[in-house]
Amino acid sequence: METDIDVMLRTCVEPFTLKRRITYGEATVFLGSCFADTIGSRFAEYALPAISNPLGVLYNPASVAALVRQALAGSEAELPLYETEGQWRCWLAGTQIKAASAAECRRMVTEQLVLLRERLTTARHLFVTLGTNVCYQLRETGLVVCNCHKAPSTLFEEKRLSTSECAESLSEVVRLVREVNPSVEVVFTVSPYRYLKYSLHGSQLSKAALLLAVDEVERRFPETVTYLPIYELFMDELRDYRFYAADMVHPSEVAVRVVWERLKGECMTETLRHYLVEYEPLRRALAHRPLDPDSPQYQSFIAETEQKRAALIARYTNNTETS
Repeated sequence: METDIDVMLRTCVEPFTLKRRITYGEATVFLGSCFADTIGSRFAEYALPAISNPLGVLYNPASVAALVRQALAGSEAELPLYETEGQWRCWLAGTQIKAASAAECRRMVTEQLVLLRERLTTARHLFVTLGTNVCYQLRETGLVVCNCHKAPSTLFEEKRLSTSECAESLSEVVRLVREVNPSVEVVFTVSPYRYLKYSLHGSQLSKAALLLAVDEVERRFPETVTYLPIYELFMDELRDYRFYAADMVHPSEVAVRVVWERLKGECMTETLRHYLVEYEPLRRALAHRPLDPDSPQYQSFIAETEQKRAALIARYTNNTETS
């Protein structure tokens, strides 16, 4: 609750409000910039059924739309594979996916696309975090890539998407996901990360285009789309360099905890918050790194912790909630 002292010391951002609070056991998907990975990993730490960027980080609306389009097209769409220096990669995937053969690369990418499709069809919330309106297209085909894989710059054309182009890409994401999952809530956020390579002014122009595009999409789909003011939280409420990492552009761990606490308090049901409290000692136990991981004492500790974890999850699974 905002107090008089809060008003005196900082500019408080409005509460985070979803159309439906996140419930225990629901599938949640996070796509977009590295900030989506950061928040999505918090869900994973508490054994919640969430996935984040299964094929790698996405930065712009066109790349997000390209991945969602491919995932929901299934086997009907050909994968844009390519070979370089004896390794096969995919323009839809990040650098972590590579293989010695086209068949193996196709298998790896398809496996993650199937997972993404399954989650998109069942998720109650799809979070999309946008970083920039700049995308890269292959000069030869015009294909928007999700990752340049450090390939020669001569292969690509840099394009700055207009506000209307961003809105069209994001609208496509909403329409495609709603076709397979009519009850989904699509939650857009804008990453606070500043792209210094475009200059601070250029980065701000990019964020402005994204904010205007999301506002347009929210007006087009008022029953489906929600905007969370995470960008505004950093620009106004957390405008202090202690909330940034050593590079002065990425959010610090303290800032991530602030966002996480806001999400817990304002976007999650009471039952889910209680689960997180009960799971916290188990999370810390599983994160512990012993001096001797092969010792009988540690193996016994892990086995006991896993038993407690399974019992807690079973208890909450058998007592489902409604939001």
